[in-house]
Amino acid sequence: MADIIRRESTVPRRGRDPFSQMQELLNWDPFEVMTQLMGNAREAAPTFIPAFEVKESGDAFIFKADLPGVQEKDLEIALTGDRLVVSGKRESEKREENERYFAYERSFGSFSRAFTLPEGVDADHVSAELKDGVLHLTLPKRPEVQPRRIKVGGGTTSADKPKA
Repeated sequence: MADIIRRESTVPRRGRDPFSQMQELLNWDPFEVMTQLMGNAREAAPTFIPAFEVKESGDAFIFKADLPGVQEKDLEIALTGDRLVVSGKRESEKREENERYFAYERSFGSFSRAFTLPEGVDADHVSAELKDGVLHLTLPKRPEVQPRRIKVGGGTTSADKPKA
């Protein structure tokens, strides 16, 4: 059986603290790495990619999106046919030259997310609310596509039959 040999990486690390190493792994963003490889594109076109949650209830489709720092005036929601598009922007804050940052991890810029919806959305009754940095979108289902409860019953009784 061969022995496993552990080699030290030639990539410099912030330290030997396992917690910081784990944080580095959990915060790894392949898209950010790609932008760094392509040059300094991150400064030219910063990206903000909000996280969405989409669920279906019996009578609606519910979307929630984390949009901290996005103003209502900078948000656009469009529903065309079966296509829902949520787009907007988060403006960057002014940075002064004499300020010293120890970390600058917040992202800014424009975003656009598109979702294809199943049939049956009632486009006339869609509601949207932006509260505390969270967008709540409710897309109700048309009544004919909502689930109906069907009562299970035995045969008809004499009381159920119309009298002649």
